[in-house]
Amino acid sequence: MNDIAWIEKALAAARPQAMAALLRYFRDLDRAEEAFQEACLRAMKNWPEKGPPRDPAAWLIFVGRNAALDAVRRDARNTQLPSDDVLSDLDDAEAGMAERLDDAHYRDDILRLMFICCHPDLPATQQIALALRIVSGLSVREIASAFLANEKAVEQRITRAKRRVADANIPYATPGPAERAERLGAVAAMIYLVFNEGYSASGGEAHIKTQLCDEAIRLARLLLRLFPTEPEIMGLLALMLLNHARTPARLDEDGQIVLLEDQDRSLWNSNFIAEGIALVDKAMRHREPGPYQIQAAIAALHAHAKAPKDTDWQEIELLYRMLERLQPSPVVTLNRAVAVFKAHGAAPALELVEPLEERLSNYFYFHGLRGALLMELGRGNDARISFDKAISLARTPAEATHIRQHIDRLTGDGSKRQEAG
Repeated sequence: MNDIAWIEKALAAARPQAMAALLRYFRDLDRAEEAFQEACLRAMKNWPEKGPPRDPAAWLIFVGRNAALDAVRRDARNTQLPSDDVLSDLDDAEAGMAERLDDAHYRDDILRLMFICCHPDLPATQQIALALRIVSGLSVREIASAFLANEKAVEQRITRAKRRVADANIPYATPGPAERAERLGAVAAMIYLVFNEGYSASGGEAHIKTQLCDEAIRLARLLLRLFPTEPEIMGLLALMLLNHARTPARLDEDGQIVLLEDQDRSLWNSNFIAEGIALVDKAMRHREPGPYQIQAAIAALHAHAKAPKDTDWQEIELLYRMLERLQPSPVVTLNRAVAVFKAHGAAPALELVEPLEERLSNYFYFHGLRGALLMELGRGNDARISFDKAISLARTPAEATHIRQHIDRLTGDGSKRQEAG
């Protein structure tokens, strides 16, 4: 196996399970991260020669655990031994650890780890930043993009969260039912951020990271198993399924972005759509609307449309109004502006978009949409400024190429409109 790209992909996919297991064994964030990194280095050395293991996560856990145990032994040489009476009462710690590894269902350890990262002793922003770093291995830059925050602030959040976990001696055991219910919102938000990073990557060459989408959906299924009557978790899973259903049609053969209205809908995953719509219907019967349910209902309307012209944009706009009331944010308003554009035209949509400029000045999609609306209204020069800004903020090559194609297509239409005027 000489495909280094495949190995890197396998390491990224195995990280959540491996980190969760190593952290459970060593009860130390830094030691678990060091053990995982050492295991990755050994994988990069061994796998090209010997081929990939049958279960990469299990291999990384085993190798990482042994590497960390070696480090513990080295540290112990410089530590004074306890008295004989204390030593005589100790079990074989290493044997117990090996037994836990052999018996552990490490694929589900990750859910336990998420609830630990979302401990109430940590502020909400630190909870999610720590979980994204430890559980999913997102870089500081990727997390900053998810938060629409600067990298330095995110790095400080993660450092403080690690310190607080260590100082507070937070247990690495599975939280009880009451604690799980308390932390449910933070865990759901973290899962959705992981999904979003996979759905639209914040960096790197790949615009879509399918393994992150799949992992987020798997985690949501586990969460729904814990909370089978919680409509918001049904909505979360439905939202991810309905969006991920479009993945096969979102990029063309050259890896370039295909707009929703131009996608080949026959490529959409019909099983995901059927499951997602069923979950939306089930959640709505609880009559407890929440943000995930509303977003899932919007995605369901797109999935129901056999062709772009069949999309009920007026109903989508109403749902975004409801979402604005429940969860006001400039990004929600930006999305509502798209629906307004489709239902009522570019002028009222631009009226919604313009006041968002200060809060979304560093947001790629703001400038992309603003440019499209300005071009639609025949304001070509202003549109080009917005498009240039969007390109400067593009996080992947696919985003930058998409905007350039958008400029080429709309510039022709816009110039004709200005000449006619």
